Amino acid sequence: MLKIWGRTSSSNVMKVLWLCEELAIPYERVDAGGAFGVTKEPFYLAMNPNSLVPTIEDGAGFSLWESNSICRYLAGDRAPGHAIYPGATKPRALVERWMDWQLSTLNGPVGTIFLGLVRTPEAQRDMGAIVRARDTAEGLWRMVEAQLGDKPYLTGDALTLADIALGPYLHRWFALPIQRAELPKLRAWYDRLLANHTGFRTHVAVPMS
Repeated sequence: MLKIWGRTSSSNVMKVLWLCEELAIPYERVDAGGAFGVTKEPFYLAMNPNSLVPTIEDGAGFSLWESNSICRYLAGDRAPGHAIYPGATKPRALVERWMDWQLSTLNGPVGTIFLGLVRTPEAQRDMGAIVRARDTAEGLWRMVEAQLGDKPYLTGDALTLADIALGPYLHRWFALPIQRAELPKLRAWYDRLLANHTGFRTHVAVPMS
């Protein structure tokens, strides 16, 4: 059985758990990272030298780290041809573009807001950095608003790995105690994920910690 190492409060672990729910992939999850430790133990570093979560083990001798790579692997291995990870090169490239954008562009500012307001004691917060990150993130979400247009999901009519990659950051954007511009298509996308996807409700749209 697939084994997932990682704590449920990690946005990167959330992606993998949500995908497993969407594709009905059975798994065993083991707490690791943060207060649980484990990630600096020799056996874990042998699987993931970054000492981060998630890491998966899928059969003897195979382990994989990096959440978006894990999602690509699981979709391709467990559900080849599924709309969640298109087989055709152009639709797949559009999905992967947003996955890469999440890592390279969106992760930084949303992470700064989250870490600053949720995981940093109030007396130690750098409010200037948090405000600048909020402004940057809002500009990025405006890009997503434009991308959504009249589509129900980020790249079209079906949920894909693009939605899953951005989902944890979307939830944090709406859950964090910050000012937000009115972005109706973004809000409708968030509400649609809540209404239609049990994995999003169960693993992503949860209290922040």
